[in-house]
Amino acid sequence: MSEGKVRGVGEKLAIGLSVKKSRLHGFGCFATVLIPKNSAIAEYAGERITRREAMRRMRRPGVKRITELGANLYIDGSVGGNDTQYINHSCEPNADVFIIDGFMFFFALQEIVPGEEITVDYLNSFEEDRAVCRCRTSSCRRSLNQKAA
Repeated sequence: MSEGKVRGVGEKLAIGLSVKKSRLHGFGCFATVLIPKNSAIAEYAGERITRREAMRRMRRPGVKRITELGANLYIDGSVGGNDTQYINHSCEPNADVFIIDGFMFFFALQEIVPGEEITVDYLNSFEEDRAVCRCRTSSCRRSLNQKAA
């Protein structure tokens, strides 16, 4: 996976991103340029599916790349997605997601320096997901399965 490329498509994802091995989990998405605080990083892309289909897919074994976009609308980043599907969880994230006009975007919560892994707090709401947090931060919850307040 090369810098700024969508896997298998060869089109630009976002200037300043690369995917490589992560100390947190599998692969991660890393900054290759300075990303200023409050800057847009990239869009989370993938197949749009219903809640019912999202729940069905969450019961499957293996890594999940599904996130909620709306009440009955989810995105599965593993199907037709881009390299943002490799953004890992941290209980002390340096980025957050915002829904804008029906699209999900990552924004920097702080300045992100080249070589730094981009992370978000998943605040997982899938009861079927029993994933263990591996962020090792001082405020680590030890689990991704925590509903947003």
